[in-house]
Order: sequence, then C-alpha cells, then structure tokens
Amino acid sequence: MKTDDLIGMLAGGTPAVETDSFRRRYVTALGWGAFGTLLLMTIWLGVRRDIAAAALLPMFWVKLAFPAALLAGALMAALRMSRPGVRLGRAPLAIAAPVLAMWLLAVVVLLGASPEIRNQLVFGISWTVCPFYIATLSAPAFVAALWAMKGLAPTRPVLAGAASGLLAGALGALAYSLYCPEMAAPFLGIWYLLGMLIPAVAGGVLGPWLLRW
Repeated sequence: MKTDDLIGMLAGGTPAVETDSFRRRYVTALGWGAFGTLLLMTIWLGVRRDIAAAALLPMFWVKLAFPAALLAGALMAALRMSRPGVRLGRAPLAIAAPVLAMWLLAVVVLLGASPEIRNQLVFGISWTVCPFYIATLSAPAFVAALWAMKGLAPTRPVLAGAASGLLAGALGALAYSLYCPEMAAPFLGIWYLLGMLIPAVAGGVLGPWLLRW
C-alpha cells in the first residue's frame, strides 16, 4: 500500500472530534456532584425548618447568589483549564467579582452597625463549624469535578485542580446555605469563603498527582 493511500485511509476512518464533549462531561460531573452533595446534606444536616420564612428575606438570596456566582466563575476556569493552550481569560475576574462585592457589602454592614454587635456579625453562632461543613459537603462534587478534569487534557494541573476544588466548594456552600441560619454579609465573606477555599487548596495540592496524563 502506498503511503498516500494509508494516510487517506486513516484520515477517512477517523471520526470527527466532538468539540463540546468537555462541556457534556462537566454537565455530567456537575449533575452527579450536586446530587451527591445535596444527598449528603439532607442525610447529615437536613434543611432549616424556617426556610420558607427565610426565603422572604433579601439576604437569603444574597447568601445563595454568593456561592452561585463563584460556581459560575470556577466553572469557567475549569472549562478553560481542561483544554491545553487555553488561557484563563476573564475567569479570575469572574471569581474575584463576587468576593469583592461581598466584602464591600460586609464593610457597609459593619460600618453601619453598633460596635457591640460587630463581633456577632463576623462570627455568628457557627463560625467554628461553617468552613468544615462546607468543605465536607463539597466532597462528592470534588470527586466528580476531578473526574471530569482527569478525562480531558489539563496541562496546568495545579490551576486545574484548584479550579475543580473551588467548583466543588461552591456547590458545597450552596447546599449548606439551605441549612445554615447565618445571613450576615461579614460572616459570609469570611467563613463561607474559607469553606470554599479549603477544597480549592486541596485541589491545587492534589492536582499534580491526580491529573497526570
């Protein structure tokens, strides 16, 4: 067989690569990760009993919007880190924006509060357990996000692992929001963020080992 014929045969028999396969992989991972996280939360912690009344308060939706916005930014970063040669682009800005917005709101709240209640606004009643709960609830999503990343082509495993971890942490925080009674912006800007950063740091540390080709 001539070389040209062989090349033609191989080229003709090669199916086209589906350019959106990585997106479908992440949809699958997010679906299973969210299911596992919500199931763990329901079995372990449950949903707050006054959630119907809490849903009438604007800060309840701000509390949900905070990790949801970080989830969107982390997903953007994870999708980009899944493909070789693709830069982060605006993903860092998308991640930083909700954090800065929450910190700005926290400053406004603290400045407008009397000195005797500022500690309560920062520490609430659950600051010692909040980051631990969020990090623990993110475990199913953490596994799912790393599975999605592992099956693609990450070339920067530290950033890829960190993006996957932040994605999982944001899902964990979203689930925890349905249980947690805290709604003060200073609390959310510190302890919720810390809970989401724990899996992000873990992903960055584990990325070079778990995301090897």
